[in-house]
Amino acid sequence: MKKIVIKKRHSIRKSHAQDLLARLFEQIGSSAKSFSADMIEVLETNSDVSLFLVNKKLLLMDNGSWVFPTLRGAIQFPFPERRVVVDAGAIPYVVNGADVMRPGIVSISDDVKAQAPVQIVDERHGKPLAIGIALLDAADMRASISGKVCKNFHHVSDEIWNIEI
Repeated sequence: MKKIVIKKRHSIRKSHAQDLLARLFEQIGSSAKSFSADMIEVLETNSDVSLFLVNKKLLLMDNGSWVFPTLRGAIQFPFPERRVVVDAGAIPYVVNGADVMRPGIVSISDDVKAQAPVQIVDERHGKPLAIGIALLDAADMRASISGKVCKNFHHVSDEIWNIEI
């Protein structure tokens, strides 16, 4: 991912905020209520992903087809939906940006859909490590025994994590 440069920052209209939260609700259900706020701002950047500040914290991202919490958002407001749990052996690779391979997965929530975002969490503490894009549905992921099942989209110390506001 190239360096993200912020061009503009401004508050969004109430109707746009409601639409954003409705799209987030489609992804994570009732946990989306945690992300509602009086002030939601959009960061206009040189990236393909729109970034949103909720009460001056970078908590949401939108790629056009889905809205999902950033890694900071998933850490600040933990939610049980869209989880792929990895074992301790996979943690150092995932936090450095590696894609998730099937042998490292311990459990998968039933709401995981192909080409949709998921949170990748550690087995011991349940803490989010990265945001990924599922390559398979939950049932197909469980049925497979090898290969790549999640593409790492956003992790600690990547461009979105290190963005300076």
